[in-house]
Amino acid sequence: MQEGEYEAVLARIDALEHAAMEIGTRLDERTVCAELAGFLVRRVADAAAVDILVPDGAEPGAGAVHGPGSGPAHGTSVVAGAGALLDGSGGAGERPGAQVLKLALVTGDGEELGRVRAARASGGFSTHESAVVAHATRLAGLHLGHARRLAATEATALHLQRALVAEPGRPHPNLEIAGRYLPAGPRTLVGGDWFETVRLHFGRSLLVVGDVMGHGLDAAVDMNAYRTALREVAGTDLPPHRVLRQLDAVVAEDEGRRPATCLLIQVDPARSTATFASAGHLPPVVFAADGSAELVDLPVGPPLGTGLGGYEPEVRTLGPADTLLLFTDGLVERRGEDIDVSLARLAALRLAPGSGPEAVVDEVLRRLDARTAEDDVAVLAARVRERPVA
Repeated sequence: MQEGEYEAVLARIDALEHAAMEIGTRLDERTVCAELAGFLVRRVADAAAVDILVPDGAEPGAGAVHGPGSGPAHGTSVVAGAGALLDGSGGAGERPGAQVLKLALVTGDGEELGRVRAARASGGFSTHESAVVAHATRLAGLHLGHARRLAATEATALHLQRALVAEPGRPHPNLEIAGRYLPAGPRTLVGGDWFETVRLHFGRSLLVVGDVMGHGLDAAVDMNAYRTALREVAGTDLPPHRVLRQLDAVVAEDEGRRPATCLLIQVDPARSTATFASAGHLPPVVFAADGSAELVDLPVGPPLGTGLGGYEPEVRTLGPADTLLLFTDGLVERRGEDIDVSLARLAALRLAPGSGPEAVVDEVLRRLDARTAEDDVAVLAARVRERPVA
């Protein structure tokens, strides 16, 4: 092997190692395309354009362009139909003698996954450079396939989650309620957060919020199982702590079911009382008529699914215009912060006097910046409806 060829082989091996580290750092189509284009510019070309071809003759999707004409030095601009920038709009590909790559990746299933449907090059490439290009594009295609499967799983879980939490049971008309579910973000797998209301006898209603451990489609499916089981058990009109005991026993029999935290509040408008029971869940907040907030101090039992039981009730008198707020941990938890500090921030809120459930939910979500939370957020607020004066 001649010295020049030996050096080319070493450069090729080094390029292949860096391709594995630099391409596919995130399972996102645009990011993968940008990383592929950037890698090719750093290693073999003056400019590179990447388009995505989807099966069945669909139009190319999001792509990326890299090169001196695409922004700051070696910067990345993620666009649609990136090849057009190098074909006729003054990009780096217009420079005579420039080494330009224009790739179209196929991301279909099976044998086509990761293959290059079209690869046009100008400026001339060596055998070793062509091998690096082929390896990098196959690697990018595999990551694109993974990204699409992840996106499909996320979409399925999110649609299931939204469909389930969007239609809670209806409480008695003597109770005003408001609820919201906020997923953490498009690139985060949804979790098992949920809320529910169950109509009971004698004008009472059961308020529920829960959080299945984990994320993704499995967590959303388990959440639905918990919700279904809860409705059946709550229909027996047991007090909240006994509902949790029954639910814990039922779930513990299924070894494949994930544990979950859960908070129940049985509201009795006729007696102006609320009975609480918690299975490892964060405490609720009561917003008084003057807008002040107070965390409810509750005995906390183990999460559901452990089979340990040990749930105890706590009864509290509801004042006029008190609004109960139940929530999952995504509302208050912040990375690196003690949970007591997070809860204290919520308890320190002061809302407008007389705020009802809708106003409480909207204002709490806004004040705690819940739309940028790192975890899913589910909240449920309820207030006894004022009786008309005779």
